[in-house]
Amino acid sequence: MADDVATLIEAANGGDPSAVQPLFARVYGELKVLARKQLAGAAASTLNTTALVHEAYLKLAKSDGRELRGRVHFFALTAKAMRQIVIDHARARLTDKRGGGNAQWIDVEAASSLSSGELAPDELLRLDRALTQLGEDEPRLAQLVEMRFFGGLDLAEIALLQATSERTLCRDWRRAKAQLYVHLHPDV
Repeated sequence: MADDVATLIEAANGGDPSAVQPLFARVYGELKVLARKQLAGAAASTLNTTALVHEAYLKLAKSDGRELRGRVHFFALTAKAMRQIVIDHARARLTDKRGGGNAQWIDVEAASSLSSGELAPDELLRLDRALTQLGEDEPRLAQLVEMRFFGGLDLAEIALLQATSERTLCRDWRRAKAQLYVHLHPDV
């Protein structure tokens, strides 16, 4: 399976636009699992797993000139696309509910996975801003957070994708959470 994905990525990079569709078809099941994890418990959302995967496909299929550098890079780009889609939906929901109040605190532990469904749209937007700031300081940590929050991956899955030890990712995860906390709660 990994060889199939690598071959499809090479074909997509070689300028074959028709290779993107079979690439998504090959990993569609994995992407559905990731989207399901991410959206579990978010019953109020109008976004479902199929829509999230399809919107991510459309977003990535439209991006001309983007070179895929392997399976990890593909899943990182997909997680980034899912983040953008989820944030756009949160903005739309918040716009619909204007006056819903601004949350003052986001519990980083509770927010360690969007699958908890505990983040309100305004909290999700604050988290997005904090993650953008983290990306400016520590791009690798921001990518880890993105894969956890918006890609729905756990540390073991990310370790396999990145060929990194779980122990290293646990340390990185602690650092990322601490830095996110600082970005989310600058007055503390």
